[in-house]
Amino acid sequence: MPLPHYDAVLCDIDGVIRHWPAADPLEQAHGLPLGALAATAFAPARLQPAITGNVTDEEWRSAVAADLTDTYGSRERALAAVTAWSDLLPVVDQEVVTLLRQARKAAPVALVSNATTRLEWDLQRQGLADLADTIVNTARIGVAKPDPKVYRIAAERLGADADRCLFIDDTSANVVAAREVGMTALHYRQLEDLQHALSPLLGGTK
Repeated sequence: MPLPHYDAVLCDIDGVIRHWPAADPLEQAHGLPLGALAATAFAPARLQPAITGNVTDEEWRSAVAADLTDTYGSRERALAAVTAWSDLLPVVDQEVVTLLRQARKAAPVALVSNATTRLEWDLQRQGLADLADTIVNTARIGVAKPDPKVYRIAAERLGADADRCLFIDDTSANVVAAREVGMTALHYRQLEDLQHALSPLLGGTK
């Protein structure tokens, strides 16, 4: 059966387009247990306000440093670790970028990310700011995936009906939520899956 020709493509960023390096080396360098940064920064009570815009990226990182200080007892070490962590750059998957640029010639593309207020700057410094027609940063709209409002906002920005959208994400809960609002959704695991899903927009089937 041929795949549908979508009117719009909605794509997650982290875990699909870019991949963050492990923080293990800098945790070791600053005397923190492995996993301490992630456990602290991505604790739901700490992360949720940051990805819904209730605090800025700077406030979030400052709070992470304070939490690390409370847990491990050295503010200087905690600040140094958070600074080094903040300076990390993700690896961009250029093959995914190429596929999205090709698909965009046939249909508009939105990047949809649970992110902090730093997202736009991050994309700019890695040459990704022009990858899509719009960037739906949850910190700017006040709700985060898998809230159905995120998907509806993204579709509306592209002028597409939900049932004419392809949504791509590496997190299963976000994929399920997209399907619940009527989108075709790909749980991203490997490049070949994306090539197949986008094939109607790329001029062929794979």
